[in-house]
Amino acid sequence: MSKNVRPRKIILDLAVTMDGFIEGKNGEVDWCIMDSEMGFINFLDQIDTIFYGRKSYDLWGEFTPKIEDSDTEKEIWKLVHSKEKYVFSKTQKGTDHKAIFINDNIFEEVNKLKNKPGKDIWLYGGASLITTFINLGLVDEYRLSVHPVILGEGKPLFNDIKQRLNLEMVNTRTFSSGVVQLTYHFNRNSFQRRKSQS
Repeated sequence: MSKNVRPRKIILDLAVTMDGFIEGKNGEVDWCIMDSEMGFINFLDQIDTIFYGRKSYDLWGEFTPKIEDSDTEKEIWKLVHSKEKYVFSKTQKGTDHKAIFINDNIFEEVNKLKNKPGKDIWLYGGASLITTFINLGLVDEYRLSVHPVILGEGKPLFNDIKQRLNLEMVNTRTFSSGVVQLTYHFNRNSFQRRKSQS
């Protein structure tokens, strides 16, 4: 690999409600708006790898759209399933022919993958895996699509974060659906300074 090639970015790209939830209290995501204006297919073209927690993988890792779903939704799922998949699980090991399981040494294993040639990596979640990655300083880009809905209760995006993170705003986009997409880069230098001081 050329010395000029940058490490792959880990991108946390997900939908969130105005009050900070990624799911309703019963796991519902019916509030999540998918429209072509948001350019999700362009995002999928930017990545070649997806990181899942085990529960998220069980729910969505092999999801098959229904016959009545739109052609766009079918294209999205076809693209999702074409990516290399890694599942972070304390119990499930090996591979299942569609995913590789990582059980421990998350920081080391993820950095090995980041430094392999390839496109960027999508941190899909769920919530506990997102928390682990944030606390290890492994998320390079936060791309949050804030939806015009308040749930009042549910599964929060940010839970049990151990220290302050300084982020740099790099882009905002507003869509006719009312969704506002916010993109931030992680200030890794300040994170590493605080870790060395603690």
